[in-house]
Amino acid sequence: MPYTPESVAHASRAPSVRVIIVQDHPLLASAIARIFDSQPDLTVCGTARSGREAASLAAREKADVALLDFRLPDVSGPAAAGMILSALPSVAIVFHSAGESESDLLEAIEAGAAAYLTSSAAADQILQAVRLAARGEILIPAELFAGAVAHQRREHAEASAHQRLLARFTDRELETLRLLADALDTDAISRRLGIAPHTVEWHTKHLIEKLDVHSRLQAVIEGARSGLI
Repeated sequence: MPYTPESVAHASRAPSVRVIIVQDHPLLASAIARIFDSQPDLTVCGTARSGREAASLAAREKADVALLDFRLPDVSGPAAAGMILSALPSVAIVFHSAGESESDLLEAIEAGAAAYLTSSAAADQILQAVRLAARGEILIPAELFAGAVAHQRREHAEASAHQRLLARFTDRELETLRLLADALDTDAISRRLGIAPHTVEWHTKHLIEKLDVHSRLQAVIEGARSGLI
């Protein structure tokens, strides 16, 4: 739109973005509120110190954006986001004071985050994130997102490897391994599983071979290390 007096007047009549601040540190909440108060297009319509209080506040004030601390006294930030979105599905969630770990970012994304800001975010970054979130856009730091994707791929690869490991063993072999871990001897395992002692010894022999160890004790230790028990 060209810069004209009419366009300025139209902009001045545009409704401001209604923001709630969810932060359990009063001084930090006040400092953030002052940043928003200096912006003509942003209005702080309340602050909350817990997830439950935030959900009630968001619904009552019909907030457009919730600026949410990642860790709160009553619940985690992602859990609080779920409570807020249940109370007001249209609100955009901007996480603030979050960590830089991939798991934190994945939790935030799964909770419906529109933006994710670390504790080192500057005032202009907070303002940009809130404005973008209010427009339905997403702001996730590229380097953190790339790390989260890599983390997800590693977890998937580890899960796939674990499934391949499990597939090498029969259900009865895994039952035998778990009972060996409970310090049961051959006769006790035989009675527990309702099979002959020589069958228990056969399963134990296969476990030792498949786990590439030399004794029952080593089989139990390797089984625990590999997540089989």
